[in-house]
Amino acid sequence: MAEEYAAVEESTILPLAGPTPGAKDVLTDLLRAGARRLLAEAVEAEVAAWIDAHAHLKDQAGRRQVVRNGHLPERTVQTGLGDVEVKQPRVHDRRPADRRVRFTSAILPPYLKRTRSLEELIPWLYLKGVSTGDFSEALAALLGPDAPGLSANTVTRLKTAWEEEHDAWSKRSLKGKRYVYVWADGVHFNIRLEEGRQCILVLMGATADGRKELIAVADGYRESEQSWKELLLDCKARGLEIEPSLAVGDGALGFWKAVRQVWPTTRGQRCWVHKTANVLDKLPKGAQPKAKSALHGIYDAETKADAETKADAEKAFDLFVKTYEAKYPKATECLTKDREALLTFYDFPAEHWRHIRTTNPIESTFATVRLRTAKTKGSGSRKACLTMVFKLMESASKSWRLLNGSARLQAVISGAKFIDGIEAKDAA
Repeated sequence: MAEEYAAVEESTILPLAGPTPGAKDVLTDLLRAGARRLLAEAVEAEVAAWIDAHAHLKDQAGRRQVVRNGHLPERTVQTGLGDVEVKQPRVHDRRPADRRVRFTSAILPPYLKRTRSLEELIPWLYLKGVSTGDFSEALAALLGPDAPGLSANTVTRLKTAWEEEHDAWSKRSLKGKRYVYVWADGVHFNIRLEEGRQCILVLMGATADGRKELIAVADGYRESEQSWKELLLDCKARGLEIEPSLAVGDGALGFWKAVRQVWPTTRGQRCWVHKTANVLDKLPKGAQPKAKSALHGIYDAETKADAETKADAEKAFDLFVKTYEAKYPKATECLTKDREALLTFYDFPAEHWRHIRTTNPIESTFATVRLRTAKTKGSGSRKACLTMVFKLMESASKSWRLLNGSARLQAVISGAKFIDGIEAKDAA
C-alpha cells in the first residue's frame, strides 16, 4: 500500500568531515569576521533609527531625552558560522520612569542565544532521525567542535517544551473556524517502552479559502468509535460548530459511526488508495496488476454515469465486478459494499477530485513520521510518539499548498449542486 501514497525518498546522509586537528579554517574566520561587522552595523543602524524617531522628545532646555549611552556588555550569539561576538549600543531615556520608552532590538533580542536557523536545526535533526546520543557528534560536524549548549540535554528540554506546546495547541479555540472538507486517518506506531501499539488519530481540514490545516492530533484506542467520537466532540466543544461538507477517510467503521453521530449532515468519501490496497490484498499476485489498472479506471473516469459514453465510472465499476466476482468474491464484495461512498467525489468540483478521493494529505505526511520511528526503532513512550507526530506534521504544514480551484469552495459552502464535477448552472 505504501507505493500508492506520495513517494517519499529517504535522503542519503553523507558523513560530514570534521575539522582537521590543528588546522586553521581561514575562510570560516573571514566569514565570521564579516558577519560580526555586518551584525554590529545593522544594530547600530537600528539604534540610530530609533533615536531619530524620538528626536522630538526634548526637555525645556531643548536637549534630547532619548540618547545613546555607551554600549551594553558584549554578547556571544551562536550562528551557523560559529560564535559571533557583538556589542549593542545602550539607549537611555532621561524622562521620569512613568514616561520612558524602552528600546528592544528586533535584530538582537535580549535573550537571544543562538540564531533562529540553529533553533530550528535542533528539532530538525531529532525529528529526522538523529538520536539524542548522537547529537554532540552531529552538531560538532555541522558547527565545529566548539558548540556549547547544543547537547543531548538540549533535546530533552526541547521535547518537554514540545509536549507543553502540543497540550496548549490541543486546547486552542476553534471558534469561527469552518472546514469545507476534512481528512481523517489513524496510524499505528510501535512503542519501545510499552507493550502493544499506539494509534494516533489525525484530523485535517480545508478552509473556505482552500488552505489545509491540522485540526487535531490525538492518542486513540485503535480506531474505535469512542476514540473518534471523543475527538470530534472535543473539536465541537472548542468552537467547531459548522459541519464539514465532506469527510474523507478509509473504511474504519469507528470513524464513520462517530461522524454520523457528531456531524449527521456531513457526506462521506472512502479513500481510494486504502480501498485499492484492500481489494488487491484479496487477489492473487498474478491478477493484481490488471485488477489495479481496472480500479484506476473507475475513479479516473470523467463522469459517474453517462449514457452516451462507454468510459464512465459506473460502467467501469460493473465491469470489474463481473470480471472478478466468480473467482474472487471477497475482492468484489470488499469493493461493492462501499460503492456509493467511493463515488461521492463526483458530486463535488472536478478541480477538487485529486484532493478528496484519498486521505493522501495525511498519508504523505506520515511517511516522514514513519522514517523517524524506523530510525529510532519506535518511540520511547506514548506521549513522546504523540508529540513527535504533532511536531512533524506541524513542520510539514508549512509546505502545504492551496487546493486546486479554491474559488469553487464558496459554491460548495452555498450548497450548489455539482454533476460530474461541474456546477449545475454551468452544465446547463
